[in-house]
Amino acid sequence: MPKKQKRAATLAEVVAAMQSPSAEEPGGSHVLPPVAARGFTDADGCHWRLVRGPLDPRRAKRLAVGADVMSMGEYYDDQAQCWLPRFLAEAERPAAWLAARARFGAADLPIHEAYEFTTDDGRVLLFIETYC
Repeated sequence: MPKKQKRAATLAEVVAAMQSPSAEEPGGSHVLPPVAARGFTDADGCHWRLVRGPLDPRRAKRLAVGADVMSMGEYYDDQAQCWLPRFLAEAERPAAWLAARARFGAADLPIHEAYEFTTDDGRVLLFIETYC
């Protein structure tokens, strides 16, 4: 007589059996950087969507002058609850651009890359990502 086959677990049973890591445990909740997440929502609730990048340095330079907003990627905690950008004041933008441009394609860390984000209402953000 043939043996009875074991019943395979349903997807719901498999999901229920999985334990979700808590925020206190190492490797808990992880917030993706804006580029990896292909967008982010700022403190005002405005959603910024990644539209292009990494940008050519010439395009990034034009955006450093003409974009509505500029943000330089800061180091942040991988276990943070959310990622909020620090938008640069108009007076900070030239110095930030020079610092970022010097690190495009650098052989050593940190390395900077430029990305363009937009909102639904047409505002443009130049985001300089910092890789360390």
